[in-house]
Amino acid sequence: MLNTLLTNLPLLIQDTAAIEGDMGMLWMLLSGILVFFMQAGFTLVEAGMTRPKNAINIAMKNLLDISVGSITYWLVGYSLMYGDTSNGYFFWGGLFQGEGADLFFQTMFAATAATIVSGAIAGRTKFETYAIFTLV
Repeated sequence: MLNTLLTNLPLLIQDTAAIEGDMGMLWMLLSGILVFFMQAGFTLVEAGMTRPKNAINIAMKNLLDISVGSITYWLVGYSLMYGDTSNGYFFWGGLFQGEGADLFFQTMFAATAATIVSGAIAGRTKFETYAIFTLV
């Protein structure tokens, strides 16, 4: 019995490493989903702290944050973080490296950062002005 266990030990170690990698990816996805739901929480808090006429405007601003923030981070931010120095830093540098869970996790935090600012200016700016801020 001990001989069989020692013979199969390299296979057991390989299986354990694969499971650890999968669990890390699962944890990053679950954490990213929780951060994504922070967007809904910020929307509800901001809508509750302003006049009712601003509720739709706040919801649109937070939707703008998640959509434009995600695309901008994917094209610029992720390339700055993980791009090759020989390939360039902007647009397409390091985009397709197979780390989808990490991209999703980092994107959610980048988009949520802009949403936090929207709470401070809720009901005080026009939608067009806020759209420019979100791009920057």
